[in-house]
Amino acid sequence: MKRSASHYYDTNRAMADYLLFHYGTFEQTVPFDFAVPGHDYLARAVRLGLKDVNWPQPARALDLGCAVGRASFELARHAAEVVGIDLSAKFIATAWQLQRTGRAEFDRVEEGLRTTRCHVVVPPEIDRTRVRFEVGDALALAPELGTFDVVFAANLIDRLPDPGAFLDTCYRLVKPGGHLLLASPYTWTEEYTPRERWLGGLPEGPLLTDEAIASRLQAHFTLAKRFELPFLLREHARKYQWSVAEVLVFAARSA
Repeated sequence: MKRSASHYYDTNRAMADYLLFHYGTFEQTVPFDFAVPGHDYLARAVRLGLKDVNWPQPARALDLGCAVGRASFELARHAAEVVGIDLSAKFIATAWQLQRTGRAEFDRVEEGLRTTRCHVVVPPEIDRTRVRFEVGDALALAPELGTFDVVFAANLIDRLPDPGAFLDTCYRLVKPGGHLLLASPYTWTEEYTPRERWLGGLPEGPLLTDEAIASRLQAHFTLAKRFELPFLLREHARKYQWSVAEVLVFAARSA
C-alpha cells in the first residue's frame, strides 16, 4: 500500500488528531452537553464486538491498521500477546512511546493556528507489556506473524488499495474457532482505493459493502454478529466529524 510522503497519516496533525480520537477523555474531545454519541470508539468496538468471545488462554490478537494503538491495548485485557501493525511509521513510533511510558503529549488544535498542550494516558489497569507494535502493510504481512485467536481491523477496509485481496487472505490469519472483527463506515474514495476495487458504493454494483464482505469470507467464516457503532473525530474546538461504522464479527470455522 503506497502513500505519498505528505500523506495526512504521516503528519504531526494526524498524530495529534488520532491520539485524541483513541485516548481523549470526553472533556478533552467534546465538552458540550448536547454532543452526539461517539466518544471512546475503539474501546467500545472491542468490548461490544468481542464480549461473547470465549478467549482461549493464552490468546493471541492482531490489530491491523492500529494507528496509535488504543484497540491493541484494549485487546490486551483478554490476550496474552497482541501485535499492532500500521503502515504509518509516525503512528507506530507514538504507539511504542505509549507502550513504554503509558502516556503521550500533543498539541490539540483549538482554532486556526492556536493550540493547547494536552496529554493522554493508556488505562493504567492494562498490562502494556503484552503489546508490541510494528510498521507493516496489511496486504503484505510476514508469514512469521503466525495465526491469531482474534484479528481486529477498525476503519481499515476502505483505506486499502485492494480490500478484496485483504479479505481473501484473512482465513490464513485467524485460527479455527477464532474471530475476525471488521468495523468501517465504508467511506470509499479513489484517494485510497481504485474505483474498480471498491467493495460497494457503485451505482452499477450488485452488492452493498457488507454483502460483498460476507460473500468474500463465506468459504471460511460465519457471520456471528452485526451492529452499528458511532464515532467522533474532533478537527478543532467547533468542528467534528461524526460517522457510523458497521461492525461485523465473523467466526472462523473449525477445521
